[in-house]
Amino acid sequence: MTEASRSLHQPTALSVNLNKVALVRNTRHLGIPSVTRAATLCLQAGARGITVHPRPDERHIRAHDVRELAALLKDWPDREYNIEGNPFHNLMGFVREVRPHQVTFVPDSEGQFTSDHGWRFPADAERLRPLVAEAQALGARVSLFMDAEPGQMAAARAVGADRVELYTEPYAAAWNTPERNVQLQRFKTAAQAATQAGLEINAGHDLNRDNLTAFLRTVPGVLEVSIGHALIADALELGYAATVASYNRCIDDAFAP
Repeated sequence: MTEASRSLHQPTALSVNLNKVALVRNTRHLGIPSVTRAATLCLQAGARGITVHPRPDERHIRAHDVRELAALLKDWPDREYNIEGNPFHNLMGFVREVRPHQVTFVPDSEGQFTSDHGWRFPADAERLRPLVAEAQALGARVSLFMDAEPGQMAAARAVGADRVELYTEPYAAAWNTPERNVQLQRFKTAAQAATQAGLEINAGHDLNRDNLTAFLRTVPGVLEVSIGHALIADALELGYAATVASYNRCIDDAFAP
C-alpha cells in the first residue's frame, strides 16, 4: 500500500488478545473472569477482532476457550477471529477444528515466557510452506510473526504467507529513549519492503496507548494491531468498554488529517 492509497483505506483494525484474562481465571477454579464475557464486551465496544494464543501447557487460553470463542464469533460476522501459535506444536489442530479467519504462525518454544522473535529464512522456509498452504486451504488468512528486517519479507511471501505481523517489542522498548525514531524508521522500511513483496501488514507486542498512534502514523499499511497485555492491564482500571474506545481513538488519531 502506497502512502497515497493508505489515506483511502479503513483505519487499522484492533484485535484484542485475551490471554491475560484467561491467565487470571486460571489461578482459581471459579471460571472468573470469563474469557467469552471479556470478548463480548470488547466486541460491543468496537474491537474488530479477537486474538488468542493457546500454548501447549494451557497456562492461559485453554482448548475450550478456543472453541467457545469460535462459537461466539459466529454471532459477529463482521469481526475476525485470529488464533496464533507455533504450527509445529498445537496450533494446527485448532485451525482444522474451528477454521478461524486468520492464523498467525509464531516460532515460540513450548516453555517460552512470551513471543520474542520472528521466523528466519531460509532456515524455516521448507517446513512452513506446507502448513501455510494447509491453513489457507482451510479458509484462513496466514500471517507470519516477523522481526522488522526488510530483507526477510520477500522470503516470507515466497512461502505463501498473506501477511506478516511485525514484532514491535523493540520499538516499544525504545519509546522513552533516543532510539525511538531509529526504530520507527526501521519498522517503516520493513513495512515498505513487505508491501513491495506483496504482503499485507499486521503488528503487535507491547503496543499501548502511549506508543500506538506514533507507530501507525509512521509505519504505512498496517491493517491490524493485536494488543493484549497493555490493553487488559488498562481494562483493570478503566473497564473493557472505555479501554477499547481509548485504543480506537489512538488509531483514529493516527489517521486524522
